Amino acid sequence: MGEIDDGLLTWRPLADADLALLAEWLGEPQVSRWWNHEHTIQAVERDFGPSVRGEEPGEDLIVSLSGRPFGLLQRSVIHDYPEDRAEFQTLVDVPEGAVELDYLIADPALRGRGLGSRMLAHAVQSTWSDYPAAPAVLVAVVAANRASWRALEKAGLQRIAEGPMSPDNPVDDPLHYVYRIDRP
Repeated sequence: MGEIDDGLLTWRPLADADLALLAEWLGEPQVSRWWNHEHTIQAVERDFGPSVRGEEPGEDLIVSLSGRPFGLLQRSVIHDYPEDRAEFQTLVDVPEGAVELDYLIADPALRGRGLGSRMLAHAVQSTWSDYPAAPAVLVAVVAANRASWRALEKAGLQRIAEGPMSPDNPVDDPLHYVYRIDRP
């Protein structure tokens, strides 16, 4: 399998009609390994419904390649989520307006082919226009998730810190890497 370098990469806000698909994705073994999230439709509606209804300050976005949904991108201003800000601040300074990303590629056939780094680079570039006050993008990733932090590096983010943060999955060691890219 080679890199995926063609096809239009787009995203749109998560909609109510996407919740069953998201539940399926969260139940996929490789996704559930890193996104330790209940994947019943009730749990997904409970946890992602506020975003669908516009009640959350962050964005949950369905990512598609040539019109085919394959992943989820979450993007938010860190200061809008005090718990996230507090966790980041144990390791790094968090500038006012900094944005954080989280992401998953649900389709196993599309993993390991360069799509993650392409999606992240695209997300960073659009963040500069979508969040004009954002001075930086920060991403925390559990150290054991090598594929994730390698995608961040390939997308141009730099590792700026490492240390303990609460892992999404309790089986993981708390060691996380924090990546950053500043507004050009």
